[in-house]
Amino acid sequence: MGEHPPRGHGHGHGHEVGADTDRRHLTGALALIVGFMAVEVVVGFIAQSLALISDAGHMLTDAIAIVFALVAMRIAQRPPQGGFTYGLKRAEIISAQINGITLLLLSAYFVYEGIGRLVAPPTVEGVFVVVTGVTGIAVNLAATWLLSRANRTSLNVEGAFQHILNDLYAFVATTIAGLVIWLTGWNRADALAALVVAALMLKAGWGLVRDSGRVFMEAAPAGMNPAEIGRKAAALEHVVEVHDLHIWEVTSGYAALSAHILVAPGSDCHAVRVAAERLVRDEYGIGHTTLQVDHATPELLTIGRTDAHCADPHGPAHRSDRPAC
Repeated sequence: MGEHPPRGHGHGHGHEVGADTDRRHLTGALALIVGFMAVEVVVGFIAQSLALISDAGHMLTDAIAIVFALVAMRIAQRPPQGGFTYGLKRAEIISAQINGITLLLLSAYFVYEGIGRLVAPPTVEGVFVVVTGVTGIAVNLAATWLLSRANRTSLNVEGAFQHILNDLYAFVATTIAGLVIWLTGWNRADALAALVVAALMLKAGWGLVRDSGRVFMEAAPAGMNPAEIGRKAAALEHVVEVHDLHIWEVTSGYAALSAHILVAPGSDCHAVRVAAERLVRDEYGIGHTTLQVDHATPELLTIGRTDAHCADPHGPAHRSDRPAC
């Protein structure tokens, strides 16, 4: 059986420092969002502006997304125990999935509301929309900057970032619409801005749902070709065959691999395992491997030269210097 790479104190300490930094960035963005959301609700009621109150509702979803991200980060840091042999790292993926679904639902709501406002546009106070929109852009730029400094390779952090980024786009669109309404009195500009924002939210939400769904379905990480990895492992010295190769993600940025490797009789199984681990770690960044290495029988060596399944990525992967099927 393959051994897991050693985890030194320095590695663990670095991970904890990175997580603490990410939490500080997310907490700072949360404080900005909640503070401005409260102001926006008050101004919205004073101005009798449904658009501003709706924007505040959008910011509430941003705040919820960041809270989900912070909770998921805390849960994911818990060490493996009991039946959770990987710990609770997939809590981050659940958070990303929730954020993605929320964006999709919000985009559907804004499409519905936007079409309704195109048909029957309400009276909107352009001045209040412009002033609040410009302030919202400043607040969301600060929040976006904070989240961009966190580790966005985590789908959990990326989910919160996409919420804030889409809110920034929403305020840009709202400000432009407010200017148009203020200068021309054309109230349908508000609805068009909402539809633009809905399209952006749909794109971001679908990306999060798709990427987190790949992790739940235990697909290989995006851009990683298992067949190619199998061929390279099978081309290592003394390797006869590689099969039962599986690659999946425990959470974003944490890939795992398992495989059964057969080597020529008399070869050093330990040396081959170390070479295979080095290959997948150095070329593909996979540090968590479980490799079973055995000696091939003479019968298998004979069959291996004419096996009809040698080109099948799910079947045995033979050495590239052997005759092709």
